[in-house]
Amino acid sequence: MGDAFIRHIELLGYEKRFFPSQHYVYMFLVKWNDLSEKLVYRRFTEIYEFHKALKEMFPIESGDINMEKRIIPHLPAPTWFDGQRSTQNRQGTLAEYCYMLVNLPHKISRCLHVVNFFKVRPDDTNPIMDSQIKKPEVFLLPKDAKKNPTDITGPIVLQTYRAIADYEKSSKSEMALKAGDMVDVVEKSESGWWFCQSKNKRGWVPAAYLEPMDGPDESEEQEPNYAGEQYIVQKSYTAVEEDELTLKEGDTIEVIHKLLDGWWVIRKDETTGYYPSMYLQKAGEVNTSVKSELRNRSAPPRRSTIRNAKSIHKQRRKQISQETYRRNSKKYIQSQRSRKENFQNKANVIIEKNEQEENKPKAQPAVPPRPSKDLILNRCTESTRRKIL
Repeated sequence: MGDAFIRHIELLGYEKRFFPSQHYVYMFLVKWNDLSEKLVYRRFTEIYEFHKALKEMFPIESGDINMEKRIIPHLPAPTWFDGQRSTQNRQGTLAEYCYMLVNLPHKISRCLHVVNFFKVRPDDTNPIMDSQIKKPEVFLLPKDAKKNPTDITGPIVLQTYRAIADYEKSSKSEMALKAGDMVDVVEKSESGWWFCQSKNKRGWVPAAYLEPMDGPDESEEQEPNYAGEQYIVQKSYTAVEEDELTLKEGDTIEVIHKLLDGWWVIRKDETTGYYPSMYLQKAGEVNTSVKSELRNRSAPPRRSTIRNAKSIHKQRRKQISQETYRRNSKKYIQSQRSRKENFQNKANVIIEKNEQEENKPKAQPAVPPRPSKDLILNRCTESTRRKIL
């Protein structure tokens, strides 16, 4: 029997899961050449990483050399924070992508990269669950939408953003902007540098200089994680603004808020402040050439350094002070709680000692000795003397 290959991939819908934290996974029914059918679950970030690797393996077919020869389908980059709406809206795009993927030439559609990605994993059959957390919620794709994948969605449309201020590029890989310029965002990197295109121009642009056309993009930003996530500093940085931190390479810190402009709020001991995310690496994560290349670049500008009163970012973005970050952080709350408990324990010890002293039997006064007969006769009255005679 020959090597295994995929005959068809059908998107069934998606699941909303709650362990280890809330996230979404897509459900695919994969039909193999041996007529077996397997159900697999994949997060969109995994699918996008698979897509990027596939493009690197086949640069001609991905259009890197000549766009006219591209046959590998497009796939938009994941949003910074995937909510239920974006997960649901992306189903049509994914269904079309899978349909086109399995119909590519065999050297692509049957390559090991494609086959291995859609193979059943242990967590497909036995997903990690917590009995104390509610079960996943399943959302199936409407049956009518599955009949013809080409009818599900139109061409993939990139998000359009507007420049809020002039930006002069500092390297060939960047793109200069003028206030009011419209650009399409091809890729959003958590480093704060976004890859954009405008007419015949392409390049990296600081996210801080861009705002969406239809409203603020706070919905893409994650909420603060006051419990903290451990990261290692890969490149030293000296603070320029008062609310930034100066750290050395090798320092271990905790990330408590990931922001779109690439400047994350981190905690070092009891201090919080901003630090360039591109100089950080998650603890235990393997270093990659892409990340190493990013660290050789300068940190992107921060939103707070761009002076533009008309920007949507200035109008609606909720501001969180460093004192709020510090007071809400898990370590601060734990230290306050331990101090309170120590104080309470000391107070309880004092109260207990006082109660023990109060409960002790009080000492009785000593009984004076009875006076002698001679003393009574010499010093007492006549009536008293008569009683001893």
